[in-house]
Amino acid sequence: MTILVTGANGQLGSEMRIVARESAHRYIFTDVNQVEGLETEFLDITDLSSVRKMVAANDVRVIVNCAAWTNVDACETDGDLAALAGKLNAEAPKNLAAAMKEVGGTLFHISTDYVFGQEPYNTPCSPDRKGTPTGVYGATKLHGEQNIIGSGCEYIILRTSWLYSEFGRNFCKTMLDLTANRPQLNVVFDQCGTPTYAYDLAAAIFDIIENGKYRGNTGIYHYSNEGVTSWYDFTRMIARIAGHSGCDIQPCHSDEFPSPVKRPAYSVLDKTSFKKTFGISVPYWVDSLERCIANLMNQ
Repeated sequence: MTILVTGANGQLGSEMRIVARESAHRYIFTDVNQVEGLETEFLDITDLSSVRKMVAANDVRVIVNCAAWTNVDACETDGDLAALAGKLNAEAPKNLAAAMKEVGGTLFHISTDYVFGQEPYNTPCSPDRKGTPTGVYGATKLHGEQNIIGSGCEYIILRTSWLYSEFGRNFCKTMLDLTANRPQLNVVFDQCGTPTYAYDLAAAIFDIIENGKYRGNTGIYHYSNEGVTSWYDFTRMIARIAGHSGCDIQPCHSDEFPSPVKRPAYSVLDKTSFKKTFGISVPYWVDSLERCIANLMNQ
């Protein structure tokens, strides 16, 4: 079987490369950006004809869509970037879904906790909770979900949150640098959610594909690591694990860091249906953070 991975040079795509080494199946890694040393096929997923050609030429039966426009603030302040977010986050998934519908394949699509946030709540978000995005990014991601569902293809939509890894730019790597080099740091404590180690998510996707668990289980699911934290506590734990004791990390309110978009104040994802359906255990966020930081410090 051939599995196509889009956005293969991003955080999750890079982790998919690692887990796929253990597969007897053929994985094709695509992106519009080329990275030296990585075997990557060019594919513009906003072009339906290109997607169809790639699927037909390689007899693709599963697509894992890791591609997205994720610059949350820029979407709010730049009309051109907002339009790009719409193309990548809403229209491109529609193309991928159409291609899978035509060949009877399955689309794995990565979505986000940013589809929530407009209405206040303090209980974990279930997959059937109505989406109430507060900005362009969340709205385009929700639109992408709706386009996939409306296509009639078989799909697994996986919403995740606070993604970090050894690859690219992310909160964990930024805070490792800041806590190592600054004497004092203020971090918001009034936004709560759960960090997700991209390797864990990739491993879960790999398990579902390799064992055929996606068959007959079309739907929306949530995946993040276990537990709940704030950005402040996340930062404290990053510094503690890394041994960066010289930085004084202080809690602050979100309104002390003005942003063009209102971020979800509480976006903990309920993973009950994911664990029940796929039988996959989910690591605790601190344990996963320790593994990631150990990898980073050994690079």
